[in-house]
Amino acid sequence: MNLVKLSWKYLTFRPLSTGLNLLLLAFGLSIITVLLLVQDQLEKKITQDAAGIDLVVGAKGSPLQLILSSVYHVDFPTGNINMEEAMRISSSRLIKQVIPLALGDNVQGLRVVGTNHDFLSLNQAEFASGKPWEYPFEVILGAESARLLKLQLGDSFLGSHGISVGSHDHEQHPFKVTGILAPTGKGIDRLVLTSIESLWYTHEEADSTLSSTINLPVSTQGFPPAGQDREVTSLLIQFRNPMGAIQLPRMINSGTSMQAASPAFEMARLFELLGIGVKVLQGLAIVVILIAGLGIFIALYNSLKERKYDLALLRALGASRMQLVALVVMESILLTTLGAGLGLLMGHGLLAVLVAFTTEEAFSVLQPWVFLPQEGLIIGYALAVGFLASLLPAWSAYQTSIAKQLTK
Repeated sequence: MNLVKLSWKYLTFRPLSTGLNLLLLAFGLSIITVLLLVQDQLEKKITQDAAGIDLVVGAKGSPLQLILSSVYHVDFPTGNINMEEAMRISSSRLIKQVIPLALGDNVQGLRVVGTNHDFLSLNQAEFASGKPWEYPFEVILGAESARLLKLQLGDSFLGSHGISVGSHDHEQHPFKVTGILAPTGKGIDRLVLTSIESLWYTHEEADSTLSSTINLPVSTQGFPPAGQDREVTSLLIQFRNPMGAIQLPRMINSGTSMQAASPAFEMARLFELLGIGVKVLQGLAIVVILIAGLGIFIALYNSLKERKYDLALLRALGASRMQLVALVVMESILLTTLGAGLGLLMGHGLLAVLVAFTTEEAFSVLQPWVFLPQEGLIIGYALAVGFLASLLPAWSAYQTSIAKQLTK
């Protein structure tokens, strides 16, 4: 007797009941799958993008906003800081490396970041083609930026004022592409990188002094030479030793007009705040799965009442009690296996739709068709629910009396 084939026939004999239980189970599992994928990939990306950055210094305001704008490039900067004051802080013996950033422009929504060549080393970026900038208004594109802007080496384009799309273009100073980076999987893939001097000159009116300056090479390390009125947006700092984490933030926050924020601390606080919403969604998904398990139990139990004669006939034809138990359990296992498979596909599909149609950069970097080892636990959880739901109906099948049922 083929138990799998017989169980499948019984399931397809009740398509509406089977389909409803299948969809309920798949829906709950799909929610858990999406949460698992988003949480895992965002945590990895956050850790990856902040690698090598111990502290961020910028204008006073929200520490979290400073981290999001300077490290992950997903928020507005808190403002600018005086470069002379920034240089004084950078000379501290507690600091190993400082990378200045200048923000404030975009190209079709992609951020233009003024910095130096150390930013490339920090992100372990390699060139797919071209070379780094050497003169003002030369830029290099991240792999995703080059794809979205459809630009190649030697192409020119205009930058726009502000972080978001819709601001006026800087028509007097077009940028020229001198390099395109290979994909890194980090936030740098969606950036347009240039020198800090390029962003300074972009916002200045053309005059004889500027015309002579823009033909000179730009600084590739450290701070660019500048007057008293120059500003940068933030500093990415790497400590020389652990004492920097203790002394430097307090010194900056209390003794200067700037603020210091730790990426590790701020992102841990953000995940703690978001954790409440994640737990609520996880709880909702578990409730849906339990309801699906209850539906499977009710469907199996009710079907046994209708099939007692069939089960007695099977016993009369030579089936053992344990084969009847296996038949009932097999129905539940088949149903939950299909539900688990459908749930995983639905979860990945929902994430793919979210990535395809969202404009938020935080979601656009997610990979919907990456399968995690933890998804095996989801299948195991579904099978456990199905097995538990089948225990009482299986016991009822085990107690089937041949004589009693055939007499009826």
